[in-house]
Amino acid sequence: MQIIIHIRLLMKCKINKFCLNTLMFFNKKYKQLFLLLISAMLMSATEVLAQSNALQRGDILVSEILFNPLPSGADYVELYNNTDYAISLTQLRLAKVSEETITRLYPIADSGTIQPHDFIVITTDASYVTSNYTVRHPQKLIEVSSMPSYNNASGTVMVTSTDTLILDRFDYTEDMHSRLLRDKEGVALERRSYASPTQDAANWYSAATTSGYGTPTYRNSQSHEFLFLDNEFAFSQRVFSPDGDGYNDLLDLTYDLQLCDLSANISVYDNHGRLVRRIGRGVLLGCSGILTWDGIDDDGRQCPRGSYIIIIEAYNTNGASQSWRRSISLVRQ
Repeated sequence: MQIIIHIRLLMKCKINKFCLNTLMFFNKKYKQLFLLLISAMLMSATEVLAQSNALQRGDILVSEILFNPLPSGADYVELYNNTDYAISLTQLRLAKVSEETITRLYPIADSGTIQPHDFIVITTDASYVTSNYTVRHPQKLIEVSSMPSYNNASGTVMVTSTDTLILDRFDYTEDMHSRLLRDKEGVALERRSYASPTQDAANWYSAATTSGYGTPTYRNSQSHEFLFLDNEFAFSQRVFSPDGDGYNDLLDLTYDLQLCDLSANISVYDNHGRLVRRIGRGVLLGCSGILTWDGIDDDGRQCPRGSYIIIIEAYNTNGASQSWRRSISLVRQ
């Protein structure tokens, strides 16, 4: 009976500080179930919000295209979410264009989201892509039954909303490839900057040889504007409970960086903007690792339950810097 009451309360609650605090009266033996339910509701809320956002031109950008695959291979198109919020994949379409007219719209997926400043890749043959290129994030590779056919010499990549609002358009030619390439077959064309116009030919270049001639699902080899991408940092969970019972006692922030020469300041702030913990200052990150917070502040005291912001300020030896921030929830009994 007790667990049923708690579940009913959880379903009625909005995910906020009051709700999380209220839910902490459950017995220890139900802790794992409740943390899983809270996490699931956070994920569901994210998808609902993603579907409610009204799309605007430039929210989704063409990031990479393979239009001349190897024999018996398949084209792929990489899209980039240029916003600070998740966008539902059900809102997106690839458009077939003929003589400046949209002749057909191809759905991308019937569920799921593309996260802020992150990628998805669309193809009709995921097996070909994974066999011939390094796919670091297979979950972001979407196989569809059909999509526009992209000519080897020239063509148009267009992404629209369901109501045919053009979000981005890229008119490509094979001449955009590097002149040093003897054979353009199997080489993807990559966008260099998301701040520069899509139709600027100088904003595109052949994927690097060292990257295997394509970078589907992750940062372009020819990109020159980011020290890191949002998805290169990830929490093990967004809700943790440092109460010493051995379950979710630590908040783990894992990272897998393409640039291995970054240093960082890592700080924790409460929901009033007050600094409560310096996890690290001037930390040399290396290529990968794990940063951990145990819910203790700089004075050695347990932080109260509530919402907190983790901020990473990364920088390199050239003076370039970039920040990353995410909200998490600390819960206690």
